Amino acid sequence: MQSMSSDQEQQRSRLSGEHTEQPSDEPWTDLELALPHNRSPTSIVSFVERVLVELTHEDVGAEFVSTSVAGVKRTQFIGVDDVGQRFQKRYFDDRLGWDETIVSRGAVRNELVSRLSRLSLDRIDETPNAEPDTFRVMPFHQF
Repeated sequence: MQSMSSDQEQQRSRLSGEHTEQPSDEPWTDLELALPHNRSPTSIVSFVERVLVELTHEDVGAEFVSTSVAGVKRTQFIGVDDVGQRFQKRYFDDRLGWDETIVSRGAVRNELVSRLSRLSLDRIDETPNAEPDTFRVMPFHQF
């Protein structure tokens, strides 16, 4: 019985220690990715699922930024309902401006998995110093 109590104390101590290492960090702060990367397809799907959870439950949005000789293109996703089934998709192109639509969770999932799974070969014709495509989750007010 004493062993069980001591095990529980160690577990509590370990858990509280783990919790205090990042007291102010939000769970979404590590949800960013630059392309190209070395992640597996399974890792990308898992990453996107984490993103969708955060978009549903936190006051955050996700942004994919692609820079090429044609300019900057931004695609943003923001949850618009409490159950995480509908999202606002905002698309910006330097030449065309902003476009906004409402899309389903499945559409967001498929688009993010597709974009984040692209190989570096997709950008082989660009100049060597081109900015990498980036994806990140951030608070609404940073959009």
